[in-house]
Amino acid sequence: MEKIVERSGPFKDYIAEGVKVGDTVYLSGQVSLGDDGDLIGDGDMKEQVRQAYHNVKELLKKFDLSMDNIVDETWFVTNMKYSMENIDELFEIRSECYGKFPEVAQTMIEIKSLVMPELMIEIKCVAKTI
Repeated sequence: MEKIVERSGPFKDYIAEGVKVGDTVYLSGQVSLGDDGDLIGDGDMKEQVRQAYHNVKELLKKFDLSMDNIVDETWFVTNMKYSMENIDELFEIRSECYGKFPEVAQTMIEIKSLVMPELMIEIKCVAKTI
């Protein structure tokens, strides 16, 4: 099995940011950290969603892909109540990335915490080279 592995971002010494096997690309969960590893959007879920999607887009480019290639995504959130109360605004940001009616399977899971206590969301995606 041939794999193409992308190592970049603040955790490049620990994890592969993305792995391509055949026509499928598996992206590691993306959070609201800039290239330098600094948190973007402290206490602001909407800004964290926006930055996480920015990171997804940038990672996809390294595989010559775009948001159109994503077929599945999972949101790991630390506060489901807040997420659901603000779902329209959060999904508006999502629509900016995919278009009004995304053709993407989506799952949202509440978790106790992420790798840094300030992080509110992590977005994990699977893309196909269609």
